Amino acid sequence: MRTLALLPLLLSGALLSACGGGSDDAPAATADNVVPATATVSAAAFASYAGMLDAVDTAEPLDVSSLTPPTSDTDEPVAL
Repeated sequence: MRTLALLPLLLSGALLSACGGGSDDAPAATADNVVPATATVSAAAFASYAGMLDAVDTAEPLDVSSLTPPTSDTDEPVAL
């Protein structure tokens, strides 16, 4: 009988703990986390830009949602 009385309390606690999520809003793009337009002019410029990026785990991610990397059928591959 005592277990039956605790059931609503446990269920409400489980429901409340499941509701604590954050929002799915994307952070606003700033000048620091957007690929500059000069990097998309040519494949060589894009490779140069990508090569100079630091591998920092604490930095904000780049916004690449609207980025189309330039390609070239004639240029040799560039090592990053």
